[in-house]
Amino acid sequence: MTQVLIASNNQGKIREIKTLLADFHVEVRSLKDLGIDIDVPETGTTFQENAALKAETLSKKMNMITLADDSGLSVDAIGGEPGIFSARYSGPEKDSERNIDKLLGKLDGIPLEKRTAHFTCVLAFSRPGKPTRFAEGRCDGLITLERHGSDGFGYDPVFLVPQEKLTFAEMGDEEKNTISHRALALRQLKANWKNWAGEE
Repeated sequence: MTQVLIASNNQGKIREIKTLLADFHVEVRSLKDLGIDIDVPETGTTFQENAALKAETLSKKMNMITLADDSGLSVDAIGGEPGIFSARYSGPEKDSERNIDKLLGKLDGIPLEKRTAHFTCVLAFSRPGKPTRFAEGRCDGLITLERHGSDGFGYDPVFLVPQEKLTFAEMGDEEKNTISHRALALRQLKANWKNWAGEE
């Protein structure tokens, strides 16, 4: 059975990918499963570059198929911030509450209809000796004036999906995982998996 390394210790993310690939007869492993403690510097200037850095570094080191993602929030009214710096927007400690506070502060006085934003997720698929492949998902929405909902993580309490009239934090996992940026990227990955994993 083919082993696939997920360049993450996020159990929710690993669980999602395991479910997605269940019918492909692969064994999904995390960094923790393999005793890997590597922090790959995210020195890229795009989500794709950062995803590729993580996937290629670990694929080469472990000589196995590796998946890595980079994702974040881009808000139009403030020039696309926080973008690739989403997790560290308010500092290196990656404090979600402080990140949201900073974002809302920057958007103070801007009406809801002008607070357009989107989440991006780029998945990098790296196989030793082969070119890196990418799957990408995007979800458009608005940044609310204040937090709504208690589920999810990161910026979910302030990311409103207009057609659902709910923030990500007000949705259940099943609903969010149907429309989210990561769900769309994973769907694209699944559609291409057999070609990418089997290419000579």
